[in-house]
Amino acid sequence: MNQEKLKFLKETAKDVRKKILLEIYSAQSGHPGGSLSCADVLTFLYMEVLNIDSQNPLDPFRDRFVLSKGHASSALYAILSIKNFLPQHILKDFRQCSSILQGHPDMKRTPGVDMSTGSLGQGVSAANGIALAGKIDKMDFRVYVLIGDGELQEGQVWEAAMFASHYKLDNITYIIDLNGLQIDGKTEEIMNISPIEQKFASFGFKTIEIDAHDFLEIETGLNQVKLIKKKPTVVIAKSIKGKGVSFMENNPNWHGTAPNSEQFEKAIRELEEKYV
Repeated sequence: MNQEKLKFLKETAKDVRKKILLEIYSAQSGHPGGSLSCADVLTFLYMEVLNIDSQNPLDPFRDRFVLSKGHASSALYAILSIKNFLPQHILKDFRQCSSILQGHPDMKRTPGVDMSTGSLGQGVSAANGIALAGKIDKMDFRVYVLIGDGELQEGQVWEAAMFASHYKLDNITYIIDLNGLQIDGKTEEIMNISPIEQKFASFGFKTIEIDAHDFLEIETGLNQVKLIKKKPTVVIAKSIKGKGVSFMENNPNWHGTAPNSEQFEKAIRELEEKYV
């Protein structure tokens, strides 16, 4: 990756984070911590990996993305607006009753959303179904599904992992947003999910670990998954909850709390100063 592309990705990720904060501040509702932690991975996916076209959002040959951790919808809407699936001015309508930008993604109302999600664990199964359908129809699209680390406490995730391995779904990639926190605190204290790499390997997955905030590692990891045959892949993306905003980072209190005007302004200033 050259410096020009790296700078572009950093600038785009900064814009994603600013849009996340704008959405949640405008709604006075939402989930900033886990949305900010996955901003870099989503930026790289949408800007460099996914074969998608806002002019043909239902192209049957397009790649698919499923946000299984549906409460991070503000991050998805932010990047979809940058990719011209959504007009940017409607981000301020986030979580309003009349808006197409609901708290959890709605595939029937929101362009660019491939699967409605929200109840944790279910998005993984849906992504598996899309991937298997692609195999049956002999189509070469790929499916990426973003999973929260707290979501790994759901039994359905592991049923889905067994399914993906059994059907040798080498066209699907699970991405774990491993920020170590959930609404009530540290995942290791509430319901320990470790060792993640060994668990997925035992289910028959190729496992790849990356720094979720290092674009060079994200690029290497997501390029590698395309080379894996006859088994699914999981990318374990080690992230920081609330990444980019000092008072939100590694603080579970920002799992589902909206900033007030002073906090919003401070957060935007920090992003402008840090990501230059």
